[in-house]
Amino acid sequence: MKKNKFWYKLIIQTVAILVTAAFFDGIIVTNIFSAIIAALILGFLNTLLRPILILLTIPLTVTSLGLWIFCINAIILKLTAALIPGFMVHGFFTAIFGSLFISIVSLAINTLTIEDKSITTIDLKQSRKNFWE
Repeated sequence: MKKNKFWYKLIIQTVAILVTAAFFDGIIVTNIFSAIIAALILGFLNTLLRPILILLTIPLTVTSLGLWIFCINAIILKLTAALIPGFMVHGFFTAIFGSLFISIVSLAINTLTIEDKSITTIDLKQSRKNFWE
């Protein structure tokens, strides 16, 4: 991962956490430093712990038709809050909706700010009947 991409993702995650804290009374961020550390820890736990939890709970995920993934996200958010002083999440349902909201805000910011350079246009000209080059 490039350094610029890391910082970009960290800023987006931090902003998403701050916006979520502004919308939910049960999520409290005392200062910007706590939000940055929470974004780092949340990203770290999502990278390492989340796949392990999903793998270990495949039967539960299948029987709940995928709704268990919301609980895994809430567990990771609560664990992040337990590790960071100045970042608090009160209640499990607040953690479920807060993790969903963080994801939505991150997606929205990414969609609005990332330039997709993978789309190109191809200029085709018809040379003979039913043949394009």
